[in-house]
Amino acid sequence: MLVLLALPGLAAAGPPEPSGYRMDAYRAPVPATLAGAKVVSPEEAHSLWQAGTAAFIDVLPRAPKPDNLPEGTIWNEPPRRSIPGALWLPNVGYGALADVTLDYFRAGLAHATAGDPARPVLIFCLEECWMSWNAAKRALDLGYTEVLWLPEGTDGWSFYDYPTEIVSPYLP
Repeated sequence: MLVLLALPGLAAAGPPEPSGYRMDAYRAPVPATLAGAKVVSPEEAHSLWQAGTAAFIDVLPRAPKPDNLPEGTIWNEPPRRSIPGALWLPNVGYGALADVTLDYFRAGLAHATAGDPARPVLIFCLEECWMSWNAAKRALDLGYTEVLWLPEGTDGWSFYDYPTEIVSPYLP
């Protein structure tokens, strides 16, 4: 019997690219490509991280506070472990963004690139997460010309035992 293991970076081709943004079911297989962006592996991302040549943008959404907490319960948001030095811009990977969230994304990208839309930006979330695909597509639509997408996200990064650190959301 032949057994195949799915390892980060060795995933199947995935679904085709949609023409627009993914609007629901954000945790699902993602395309292998993103028109206009360069898809990078965890190893390539690590080389870029070591060289300091790209701004790393984490787009994992913030965990919502559970609705069923008993009154008076203190809720502590789970910590986000990310790629060291990454700028965490939560909630910017949804298919449709409120104007305030789009402005937040613009401000975060401008901060991370020192206002240079030609500076490489590497966008990631988790493996099989459309949030990063949407955010990378949106960065292209906003005029960023060197968009890199890490489909395996921090799951793939951690698979290789690369370092992580706890990050906090960016506050402009």
